[in-house]
Amino acid sequence: MSTALVSFAAAFIGSLVESVEALTIVLAVGLTRGWRAPLYGTVAALAALVAAVVGFGTLMSDRVPEKTLKVVVGTLLLLFGLRWLRKAILRAAGVIAMHDEAEEFTETVGRLGAGRSRPRTDWTAFGTAFQGVFLEGVEVAFIVVAVGSSERNLPAAAVGGVVAMAAVAAAGLVVRRPLARIPENTLKYIVGLLLTSLGTFWAAEGAGASWPGDVASLLVLIAFWIAASRLAIVLARSRRSPLRPSGRAA
Repeated sequence: MSTALVSFAAAFIGSLVESVEALTIVLAVGLTRGWRAPLYGTVAALAALVAAVVGFGTLMSDRVPEKTLKVVVGTLLLLFGLRWLRKAILRAAGVIAMHDEAEEFTETVGRLGAGRSRPRTDWTAFGTAFQGVFLEGVEVAFIVVAVGSSERNLPAAAVGGVVAMAAVAAAGLVVRRPLARIPENTLKYIVGLLLTSLGTFWAAEGAGASWPGDVASLLVLIAFWIAASRLAIVLARSRRSPLRPSGRAA
């Protein structure tokens, strides 16, 4: 298992999840208020994200010592992955409601107001698309920079992110509807496992640990976090409270 392949896979899966959420917002804006302004907003957000990835990625790769970089990035990935893993565990246990892309699409359409009069330059549509793509893309940029710079594989991670976004965008253009059938919560669980395992691996390696089998040790770490998360789901189910209509525990 090469480090370039690990970087590509982590960036691809993480970017895939966030791209689905960004697509939902862009589709809602485009189908409600026309496509010109939201597409401009999307392009502007992507340009800002590319600049951030290139700038921070180059800075971290060239100026930060490798061991320090692995400790910092590994710790951040561990915390970031645990946040995703926690949400996936609570959803699987029924403590919080599953994320519904179709519902989010409907809410966005209602908020924007289909059929309302619009100015020639629709800044509301531009701003909504820019904000949605940029905010979701920040997490994509973080994943790409983190997994790419840790092993000096920024190009492989960047390709993974771009391929994921392109695949989701192509699917959205074809179906012209939210990708509600994609098992997004399952993907988030997988991303949480992968980022947590990578974070554990790189943080320990940067601190001086030597993993038997090198990158192949990731498989053992993933198995450990799967077992730990399944145990957490069982414990959360045994203690859960009934869900309120809003999806929050009573």
